Amino acid sequence: MDDAGRQGGDPAKMRAPVLQPISAGLLAALIGFASTFALVLQGFVAVGATAAQAASGLLAVCVVKGVVAIWLSRRSRMPISIAWSTPGAALLVATGAFAGGFPVAAGAFLAASGLVVLAGLVRPFGRAVERIPVPLASAMLAGILLPLCLAPARAVLLDPALALPIVATWAIALRLARPFAVPLAVVVTIIAVIATSPLTDMDAALLAPRPVFVVPVFTLEAMIGLAIPLFLVTMASQNVPGLAVLAANGYRPAVSPIFVATGVASAVASVAGGHLVNLAAITAALCAGPDAHPDPAQRWIAAAAAGVAYILLGLSAGLAAAFIAATPPILIEAVAGLALLASFGAAIQAALVREDDRLAALVTFVTTASGAAFLGIGAPFWGLLAGGAMMAIMRGGRQRADAGRGRTPAPTSESPDE
Repeated sequence: MDDAGRQGGDPAKMRAPVLQPISAGLLAALIGFASTFALVLQGFVAVGATAAQAASGLLAVCVVKGVVAIWLSRRSRMPISIAWSTPGAALLVATGAFAGGFPVAAGAFLAASGLVVLAGLVRPFGRAVERIPVPLASAMLAGILLPLCLAPARAVLLDPALALPIVATWAIALRLARPFAVPLAVVVTIIAVIATSPLTDMDAALLAPRPVFVVPVFTLEAMIGLAIPLFLVTMASQNVPGLAVLAANGYRPAVSPIFVATGVASAVASVAGGHLVNLAAITAALCAGPDAHPDPAQRWIAAAAAGVAYILLGLSAGLAAAFIAATPPILIEAVAGLALLASFGAAIQAALVREDDRLAALVTFVTTASGAAFLGIGAPFWGLLAGGAMMAIMRGGRQRADAGRGRTPAPTSESPDE
């Protein structure tokens, strides 16, 4: 953290009411939950969860990320915001179920959690993950997100009466109140579902939140096809940007305790059907920025308040799952697609920014977006493998050409200085 944050800054800033960071934290939690809870639930269902198991998974990730946010923020006196892995949830939707159902997915969640802990404990391993070329990781994420980002257009074609008001609300709110665009679209979706579907369609047994424990099953296909891609997209698309948001606001926390804490918490959540939790990226700015508190030393309260709010919001997991069960899947995918458009755009931009690596990134993107599975292993893994092979071929050719001309090869994006 910078010197101003450590010293507490201007004494006048210290007198700012504690209500300010608390309200910022509550806002961050509400936006984070409302924007993507539907995607998280849809992801659990896609990999074989029942409605009760999906509700349990949502409850589990809400509780553990709340506890970790409170503990890390209070311990470090920095606004360490924790979220569920939104790209990970999109990956679940894109991957689908494995033979063996949800227990196999839970085994992959547990294995991915172990990789996160390993990244925190074994620094060379963490550095190796950080050296995965950004264009390839970004292209893989973009390929995962593409099918969901197409869902709003498909929904408008299939059911314009329901989908058009949702998309229109999102577009108008994006212009007038950007942070509330997706939550307002969710509200319109709820109204549309209530207006067109009998409430009796909702499973009343789900309304009381309760954990449903899952005995994890480990298979090679799920380890390669889900655990490794889940770990990679979470690290590249959540943890790295989350650290960047903190650094931009003057905070430089120790990375190892964060990875270990989120990895252990994710392992606990996996037993109840939850996937990974990690550093927040987008909503982290609400807690780490000056709007949370004029004094940087007091902003940790915002992240802790968000943690408390997430635990409370977890108690609504059963109601959320019952709502998802009563909603046409195309509408859920449409709302998720609207929430992920900005992430898709950022991923595409990062994937194509280097002209030398553009072709390899495109190979990763199209392979991942194809959804093609081979040997029971999903497309994201093959996309990363194909793009890596293409990058090695292209860089090898450039290096030989440079050597023939007597030039020194230019540094690559894998340089540890970048």
